[in-house]
Amino acid sequence: MSNEDAVRLETIRSLRERGLLPRSPYESHLAELGLAPAYLPATNGGSAISVATPASHSRPFLNLLALFMALLGGLLGIAGAFMQELINGGLLVVFIGAPVIEEALKPAGIYLLLLRWPQALLGRVHTAVLTGISGLCFGLIESLVYVKVYFPDEGSDFVLFRFTVPVAMHFICSFIVGLGLSRALIDWAAGRSKLEKSTRNFYLGGVAIHAIYNTSAVILSVAGVIEFD
Repeated sequence: MSNEDAVRLETIRSLRERGLLPRSPYESHLAELGLAPAYLPATNGGSAISVATPASHSRPFLNLLALFMALLGGLLGIAGAFMQELINGGLLVVFIGAPVIEEALKPAGIYLLLLRWPQALLGRVHTAVLTGISGLCFGLIESLVYVKVYFPDEGSDFVLFRFTVPVAMHFICSFIVGLGLSRALIDWAAGRSKLEKSTRNFYLGGVAIHAIYNTSAVILSVAGVIEFD
């Protein structure tokens, strides 16, 4: 193998490991098994072949990393929510701004996985579940702030509501957004490709459900339908 071929193969390997080149179905299957392809030159003048070698990180490590990043996304989403309150855009923020901002921020940890450790994500459903966990973390922290800081004198009915319905809403909306997340999102952010329709549609779906929930909660509260003793 010539020096030029060696450099070319090493470049391909580096780009694949960093997620800058799309993986083939074979490579995706190896990733699910915790393996990574190592490219070797053909001995008879043919094209390069690949063999499975252990990945740089074990599957348990990648699973823990993915969970940590999912939880981190929930924390970053809370930071974004506080920024939104500081801006204080009125009812328009409650109905539209909050869902748009929060659903974009809650998957922050998943964005980092797509950028740096794409092998930690095993597919669309796995990515959606992790994004849902980000929403779950966000919802629990938000509810804790509501019952301890904003409305500490409310009764047990309010506490029960805050830790069930809104938390479930955040999980569902984030799960839906997560169904549209893939490595292609990083390419779009870097200006290398257009935003995929599935990414856009799932994001808008999560935002719409979130906005409908916020609007309904305000209307029902003003109408006296939702009251807490």
